[in-house]
Amino acid sequence: MTQGMYHFLRETWKKPSKEMLQPLLIKWRAGESIEKVEKPLRLDRARALGYKAKKGFVVLRVRVRRGGRKRPRHKHGRKSRKQFVRKVLKMNYQWVAEIRAERAYRNLEVLNSYQVAKDGKYYFYEVIMVDPTKPEILSDPGIKWISKPENMNRAQKGLTSAARKSRGLRSKSDNMKVRPSQRAWERKGK
Repeated sequence: MTQGMYHFLRETWKKPSKEMLQPLLIKWRAGESIEKVEKPLRLDRARALGYKAKKGFVVLRVRVRRGGRKRPRHKHGRKSRKQFVRKVLKMNYQWVAEIRAERAYRNLEVLNSYQVAKDGKYYFYEVIMVDPTKPEILSDPGIKWISKPENMNRAQKGLTSAARKSRGLRSKSDNMKVRPSQRAWERKGK
């Protein structure tokens, strides 16, 4: 069977070579934490997530620092049970990248995102953003849903795919949540 270009792009990104990523990572580390890019680096992934090469679509590369987000340990007297360090951040880093992109570009809405690379210090994500006021977006029946008022600030409301996954709402079967609300289970037992 003959394979198309997107198949070979997908295969290349399954195991990217060091020679391909190393010069890019050096430039990205030196640059800004949120940068606008002309075209997506992983075109196959971007197209699968809804990107189109037309006016109204913007791609941002977002850099997020890796590592567990925990509170610093207290240096002065506390009870023993108050001294342990809880994990503070309860969302995945992809969701964090989407929120940062949305805050930086207030007039755009987050459509989706995907990981491009990672090194010892950072994760790099490409976030696909859409301008809901553009006539090209409003006339496209496949994407005009994003201009409705209930879809404003999607990343901050937790409505993107990465956010739903982090919240435990993306399951293998569409009709059932992976994790129901904890309070609901507590109320059910009483």
